[in-house]
Amino acid sequence: QVQLVESGGGLVQAGGSLRLSCAASGRTFSRCVMGWFRQAPGKEREFVAAITQSGGSTYYADSVKGRFTISRDNAKNTVYLQMYSLKPEDTAVYYCAAKTLYYTSESAAYEYWGQGTQVTVSS
Repeated sequence: QVQLVESGGGLVQAGGSLRLSCAASGRTFSRCVMGWFRQAPGKEREFVAAITQSGGSTYYADSVKGRFTISRDNAKNTVYLQMYSLKPEDTAVYYCAAKTLYYTSESAAYEYWGQGTQVTVSS
């Protein structure tokens, strides 16, 4: 079992930055692929970024590539999402998720989810 708690969301102006954190409990964190997803009002949940167990590989949605960076600290059981050059269209609830074995961008494959943190980007 992995329990996930996100933090770091908030209100920021367009062009600003935020760093989201996701703290995990449980001893299996280092064996999990970690992902960030987001869901805007009236839209489906979408993949944002993911990182493999060792941190050796990272994956990004085209919409955030070059602006967002995912990283993890296995000693702290924490995964981060650094967001730069934020745009109003980045406004959403951001969710941290975990799965074992292999990377995928499919949200249905992720076994564990946090409660989400709101990110609002004003124009």
